[in-house]
Amino acid sequence: QVQLVESGGGLVQAGGSLRLSCAASGRTFSSYAMGWFRQAPGKEREFVAAILWIGGSTDYADSVKGRFTISRDNAKNTVYLQMNPLRPEDTAVYYCAAASFRAYGISWYGRAGNYDYWGQGTQVTVSS
Repeated sequence: QVQLVESGGGLVQAGGSLRLSCAASGRTFSSYAMGWFRQAPGKEREFVAAILWIGGSTDYADSVKGRFTISRDNAKNTVYLQMNPLRPEDTAVYYCAAASFRAYGISWYGRAGNYDYWGQGTQVTVSS
């Protein structure tokens, strides 16, 4: 079992920034990669970013590339998502997830179905 605890969501104006955190606990040694996904009301859950614990390779959705940065602190078992500048279309519930499977390439972690554990989600609201 891996438990994921998210924090950092909130209300921010367009052009502002937020940093989301996801702390992992439990059988963290079984986790190979971490990802961020988001879901707006009435829309499908979409991939945002992913990172490998070992090596730190990253992957981003085209919609956030150049604006969002995913990073990790291995000593704290924590993954971050720095978001700036934020846009109204970034408004969604953001979820962190952990994957145990060691895939050949990081692109494999762009699919929600490839993750084993999920956090509770944190609301990000961007006003115009």
